[in-house]
Amino acid sequence: MNKMFCFQCQETCGNQGCTMRGICGKTAETSNLMDALIQQLKIIAKTCEPNRENGLFVVQSLFMTITNTNFDKTRLALQLKKAQKIAENQNISAPLGVLDAENEDIRSLRELLTYGLKGIAAYADHAAMLGFEDKEIYQFLFKALAATAEDHSAEELTVLVMECGATAVKTMALLDQANTAAYGNPEISTVRTNVGTRPGILVSGHDLKDMKELLEQSKDAGIDIYTHSEMLPAHYYPELKKYPHLYGNYGNAWHLQNKEFASFNGPILMTTNCITPVQESYRERIFTTGMAGYPGIPHIADREKGKEKDFSIIIELAKKCPPPSPLENGTITGGFAHQQVLNLADKIIEAVKSGAVKRFIVMAGCDGRQSARKYFTETAQLLPADTLILTAGCAKYRYNKLSTGDIGGIPRVLDAGQCNDCYSLARIALKLKEAFGLQDVNDLPLSFDIAWYEQKAVAVLLAVLSLGFKNIRLGPTLPAFLSPNTAEILVRNFGIKGISTPENDVNAMLKGE
Repeated sequence: MNKMFCFQCQETCGNQGCTMRGICGKTAETSNLMDALIQQLKIIAKTCEPNRENGLFVVQSLFMTITNTNFDKTRLALQLKKAQKIAENQNISAPLGVLDAENEDIRSLRELLTYGLKGIAAYADHAAMLGFEDKEIYQFLFKALAATAEDHSAEELTVLVMECGATAVKTMALLDQANTAAYGNPEISTVRTNVGTRPGILVSGHDLKDMKELLEQSKDAGIDIYTHSEMLPAHYYPELKKYPHLYGNYGNAWHLQNKEFASFNGPILMTTNCITPVQESYRERIFTTGMAGYPGIPHIADREKGKEKDFSIIIELAKKCPPPSPLENGTITGGFAHQQVLNLADKIIEAVKSGAVKRFIVMAGCDGRQSARKYFTETAQLLPADTLILTAGCAKYRYNKLSTGDIGGIPRVLDAGQCNDCYSLARIALKLKEAFGLQDVNDLPLSFDIAWYEQKAVAVLLAVLSLGFKNIRLGPTLPAFLSPNTAEILVRNFGIKGISTPENDVNAMLKGE
């Protein structure tokens, strides 16, 4: 008998499912608590009003269950108890766990929808923390969650999956509005990857509000702040880069943190996913906040109304630590979000018309541990000098430090930012479609070669499909939660395909295949 069952991430065991312990490191007990929490959220969705209070609770609860976000069974149990309290006295049942649905196609569509909802929830939570909410997003979350607990046909669930994609677009647009209102439009920026001589704090995850508050509280402390993984785009926002002690970026994507956190020497703040099993080498100086959590690790409490989070304990610890040990000495250029790229639109359009740019390749998404992901590095290296790579998310660490050159002063790797900034890439493509007078966005000289890992990538994929984009390569494996029939629907309707070899895929993409 399985102790657990989870197949929501790309690295799930044997590309079939984790049944004893998660490859991510979560225990069976933690996984089962997450299943019970999801069950209660479905009951809430079926019986409660999707008002702001309930909507935000559901959003944050879903966020906690995203891969590599929260391993703390105490906090998960507390969240479950709150969910049970909200839904108490409701004589309503809901499925418990993935395998409750016997029909594999219904199971597949329910889980595809649920994972899309988890991604939406993460982005909705970030927007809400900046004061931006949309009742229609909460309403859809409740409708979709309720549907996963009811008898619906595959056709009905497929319609909801596509509506999930449209809601993901709406949510990423809302977060984009929230971020730019708070921190300004991202600018082309050069970010250092070396280290300074002062002690530092390393910030990982995705939460820019946490970054802003930490920067403000530490500005006179004699320490530096470094970004890690998906926090790199903090350097692109005017309101954040104005702090001179926002020193640079340290390290690479999330899965290398066990080594990079050890050599950083100072405290680490995990604002969201992705946190991996904490090692003894840095256990005494890592903290979580927001929806992130790990057993035995100090957690920075949520904001009280009208106040900031209190990061003083991290700042004081940093003062006592040695400076970071160097990992590398170079720079990374980024900040190519939609507004910045649209400012370059005339230059890009002329480059296409002159033949200097033959094709755009979207290589966005997640990074991960598997050696098969070297495919994305090799693909970037094989792409000819007349191609531009559009990227967002931590997948960029597979190629954003390569010497790829530029085309007429335009860098060949254009980094839009975090995974949610895949919205920027879609907006850029749609604007280019207009500029070239095309009827269909798929007529652009544009190919997709996407890396996925967790549930925010699922939301982004559904968003892109809802906008009409087709012929997307997805790797390093197709999701285990897609049944053969569900996968066939995506292949037939949208041209979704798995990756092959860098040589074959580069040749095919250059032909528009």
